[in-house]
Amino acid sequence: MQIRFWGTRGSLPVAPHADTIADKVAAALVEAGSRSFSDRDAALDYVRKDLPFSIGQGYGGATSCVEIDVGRGAFVICDMGSGLRELGLDALRRLAEGKRPKEWHFFLSHLHWDHIMGFPFFVPAFLEGAKVIVHAGHRDAEEALRRQQEEISFPVPFDWLKADIEFRTLETGRDYQIGELTVAMIEQEHSHTSYGYRFRDTGGASAVYSTDAEYKIDKMDEEYAMVDFFSGVDLVIADTMYSLADSVSMKEDWGHSSNLVAVDLCHQAGAKRLALFHHEPTYSDEDIEGIHAETVRYEELTRKEAALEVLCSYDGLCVEV
Repeated sequence: MQIRFWGTRGSLPVAPHADTIADKVAAALVEAGSRSFSDRDAALDYVRKDLPFSIGQGYGGATSCVEIDVGRGAFVICDMGSGLRELGLDALRRLAEGKRPKEWHFFLSHLHWDHIMGFPFFVPAFLEGAKVIVHAGHRDAEEALRRQQEEISFPVPFDWLKADIEFRTLETGRDYQIGELTVAMIEQEHSHTSYGYRFRDTGGASAVYSTDAEYKIDKMDEEYAMVDFFSGVDLVIADTMYSLADSVSMKEDWGHSSNLVAVDLCHQAGAKRLALFHHEPTYSDEDIEGIHAETVRYEELTRKEAALEVLCSYDGLCVEV
């Protein structure tokens, strides 16, 4: 199973300003000192291996979109954030190789705009003979997708899409079979409710997609249920939008969690890896890199048994599970 991250920001897509790029280039030149490079490949090798990630690269700016790929059969995608546009173009490339059917299964966490805004730009939806199945815990998922393509908001109506589009409302407490994947869903605390998903393939590899989820002290039963949902999972993709202080003070009831809570849940569940996700759009690459370092240190300090590997998701990251 491969987990591909096509969009990892929360709330709003972001792009670096010209000054941000200039700062990165200047920092890279300072880091390089008097070092010279024989060609572009040598320079790229230095950028990727020797520079801090926040200087040489970056976490990207597309909103939530994650692919669960077993290498064959239908495409499986969590959420339709702005990262979906690039995923759709890459899917066309893979279709051209003749290895995949023209079928896409989407699993929506919820219907807020940052999680569905990429669908009008999803090129495969314009293909004759393509099949798109939208799975959600919300009965109004079709209404949400149609509404964002009404003329007042978008020039291409939903009904102009040529794919066969189907909507399926899922229930918690059940397993669903999608090709080689078994999928389960859990309800999460968020405005208009959000849902997390657990995926397990026939070989036993497993991943959880859990974004836009808030944990409250007076609702510990929900936290216990999430620990069970995470139990023994190979990779947990978790909402870590805020610091712990922010999530329980001035941003309480905003529907998001923190990096430290994610570590605690994964430790209790015996999960193997954690991917920090749904990055705050106002955070710079340096800010996100600092949160990652803080999270790694917190995991080391609170670890009681097996180590939890902490990853920091970025647009373009591919994780083998």
